[in-house]
Amino acid sequence: MEYRVHARRIDAHGSLAVAREAEITLDTDLAGRRDAMNPVELLLSALAACMLKGIERVTPMLHFQIDGAEVLLEAVRQDAPPKLTLIRYEIVVESSETDQRLDLLHRNILKYGTISNTLSSAVPLEGTLRHASGRG
Repeated sequence: MEYRVHARRIDAHGSLAVAREAEITLDTDLAGRRDAMNPVELLLSALAACMLKGIERVTPMLHFQIDGAEVLLEAVRQDAPPKLTLIRYEIVVESSETDQRLDLLHRNILKYGTISNTLSSAVPLEGTLRHASGRG
């Protein structure tokens, strides 16, 4: 399987990425933009999408009942050389499933995620999956 994205500079304040019929405005302004994601935010968004897609893929196979899910992410960056040194995540699931079943879901999300597997070979990923109610 192959993926393609075409990105182009619009001006000194931003760029545009296009894949299929989807477009994303990119924050490529040196001063930053509040209305577009910067490269690190895009990377974290890709990881979040991977994890959420993993939930959609795994829940029917494991017969899980999920009412909602969200992913919270943060990255730690060093300046010299510029790179990410850690990505933390928290997956919050609205579900009546047991903690053991949610642990199984968590392991499957990480095991079969293209982006999570790619990133974890380059930067440590630390995180949890928990019930939305705070139980577990």
